[in-house]
Amino acid sequence: MVKRLPEDRKPVVIIIQTGDGNGTHLAFGMRKRTKRHRQPYASRCAPGLNPWQALDRWYATPLGEEMLETEHGQLGEVLGNLFGYHLLQLGSPAQRAFQDHSRVSRRLLMDIRGGVCDGEEPGLFRGEAPALPVRGDSLDVVLLPHVLEFTSSPHEVLREVERALVPEGHVVILGFNPLSPWQFWRWTLGWRGRLPWCGRFYSAARVRDWLALLGFEVTVLRHYFWRLPVQHSGILHRLAFLDRLGRRLWPILGAGYVLVARKRVSTLTPIRPRWRPRRALRPAGVAEPTPRNPTCSTENAP
Repeated sequence: MVKRLPEDRKPVVIIIQTGDGNGTHLAFGMRKRTKRHRQPYASRCAPGLNPWQALDRWYATPLGEEMLETEHGQLGEVLGNLFGYHLLQLGSPAQRAFQDHSRVSRRLLMDIRGGVCDGEEPGLFRGEAPALPVRGDSLDVVLLPHVLEFTSSPHEVLREVERALVPEGHVVILGFNPLSPWQFWRWTLGWRGRLPWCGRFYSAARVRDWLALLGFEVTVLRHYFWRLPVQHSGILHRLAFLDRLGRRLWPILGAGYVLVARKRVSTLTPIRPRWRPRRALRPAGVAEPTPRNPTCSTENAP
């Protein structure tokens, strides 16, 4: 009779060499299988690599500079229409210039790179994206520039944003588009752990579904940057015509997108009770006056 091995066990063979060297003995045993658990939303960046610091270095390359300039233009059109008292940006202090396009009076930046902050700047503090150290219903605008791509828990980040935003507050998300031609470079260079190709790109439709589950309504969705990801400033300037063509012909194939969503809170509408006046008690046999059956006759009226 053949017994089936448990799923969490596997057979092993141990070879034992005798002390006098005359022969060997085989011993059979069982060893528990070890499963490698990988987080479903983990990036493919190299172990020990800080993605936020590596992203700062990528923005200093010719391709990164062109991308950064385009993102400044997109945020200038979006943040200028959002108002409130408090704005919070998650990311690196190197991209703090994104806040200059906002009209919100008080602007904060949460450094999620880890470690110690570089100096004590006003409005700068450290924290983790899945656990915002702010009170609920206290922020009017939250800016997430490429935060979801390099975090292992994007759902937790969006839940924290929903908790911290006031009703009718807005979240602004910058993301890399997996439907763009950049995806070919991500397939070839992502396994090497290079930024930004090692990140996990989410489509705008997928982020929209996540936000809809949290009660958000997407108000703005734009794609940008249709040039190929080449690290040569001259070639990038020659390919600038692709941005004009892509904006008209294939907008969904842009390398990046900006998404603005508003937090909607369903309010209860009070229903007023409809009070009916009580009927007056009348003796039996007496007709109740109505417009069609008046009690007084007008035949003898003067």
